[in-house]
Amino acid sequence: MTFLGCIGDDLTGSTDLAGLLARSGAPVSLRMGVPEGSPEGAAPVEVIALKCRTAPVAEAVAETRAALAWLRAAGATRFYWKYCSTFDSTPQGNIGPVAEALMADLGATQTIYCPAFPENGRSVYMGVLFVGEQPLAESPMKDHPLTPMRDSNLVRLLAPQVTRPVGLAERRVVARGPAALRARLAALAADGVAHVVVDAVADDDLRAIATACADMPLLTGGSAVALPLAEAWLRAGLLVRAATEARPPAPGPGAVILSGSCSAMTNRQVAAWRATGAPAYRLDPRSLAAEGPGAALAWLAAQAPDPAPLVYATAEPGEVRDAQAALGVARAGEIVEEALGALAVAARDRGARRIVVAGGETSGAVARALGVDRLAVGPEIAPGVPWCFATSAGRPIAIALKSGNFGAETFFADALAALDR
Repeated sequence: MTFLGCIGDDLTGSTDLAGLLARSGAPVSLRMGVPEGSPEGAAPVEVIALKCRTAPVAEAVAETRAALAWLRAAGATRFYWKYCSTFDSTPQGNIGPVAEALMADLGATQTIYCPAFPENGRSVYMGVLFVGEQPLAESPMKDHPLTPMRDSNLVRLLAPQVTRPVGLAERRVVARGPAALRARLAALAADGVAHVVVDAVADDDLRAIATACADMPLLTGGSAVALPLAEAWLRAGLLVRAATEARPPAPGPGAVILSGSCSAMTNRQVAAWRATGAPAYRLDPRSLAAEGPGAALAWLAAQAPDPAPLVYATAEPGEVRDAQAALGVARAGEIVEEALGALAVAARDRGARRIVVAGGETSGAVARALGVDRLAVGPEIAPGVPWCFATSAGRPIAIALKSGNFGAETFFADALAALDR
């Protein structure tokens, strides 16, 4: 029976969460979209990956409520609403509206928000989210093509998205330990505060938060606080470790790298892979709109599978804005996603069994094109980015789904080397 049910607002974030939860040793299942039919055979930890980060608010709320209903039918009694560690959202949502809808369905009167991920350079201090040493609004996230983050204060960001008061449990409280944090949450609850941003700058803070909040029916945040939560539930006997380590079938040698993310880190990762001399092809959204993906498909068909060919739409912020101005923000992204999905299918059909994907929206598009609806979570390549294993058109594949900002500059090489090991 399922104990923990998680809902992620995109595929890479959900993969990140599933990978960290799998570190605990508990059996984890990752599903794409709200599952159909009975939850028979559900794992102790179920993660449902949606594509609702930038969906209309009503659509995002309806989809997450449907996921919650399936998880409750599977037996889950603890729930986790997972969003990006850079709090990607618009002034309308979808982080806050979804959290309030889930709280209402569960009868929860209070929840926390903790996107901190110290291992990946994300920290929250006095309610301000930092990316490395930069406040969120001064980081490259200020130029995100879909959710430009122009404020670093999570209390201010969250307040317009919810109908009930927002408060803060700041780091000095967290540093005093679980009892102090529980007391602060109780005091805020007595004042009618339903939404509490919780500071965290180190892994010890995450452990204190997990201990203090393990009994709350609904928690929200990035992926990092989920690992000490799972460990706390394992210690309490509410979760159990897998009896044996799962060993998915080894995929074949052919590989392809597909990059749609335009984050600063992915730009560096693309440059690093190109510098190795591996074949690379750049997609231009305006050319795709006019001519379709035929030229890219022909180029890919002419490439050897080793070294892995790279197809990328990754570009600098100014180039992204130019394409959006010409095509519209939504259409520019959709054109690239559709092309990369078609390229993934073509690569699979010509023998690629190792597929590395960069970008949250891109990852969702590629997985849908490949017909993947459930993933087995494997070893981590970098914090928050595991290899996953699935079946596509009857063929076993390994797929790495990377959030734009995650991984080192050498991530693409690191991913392929990790699978060889």
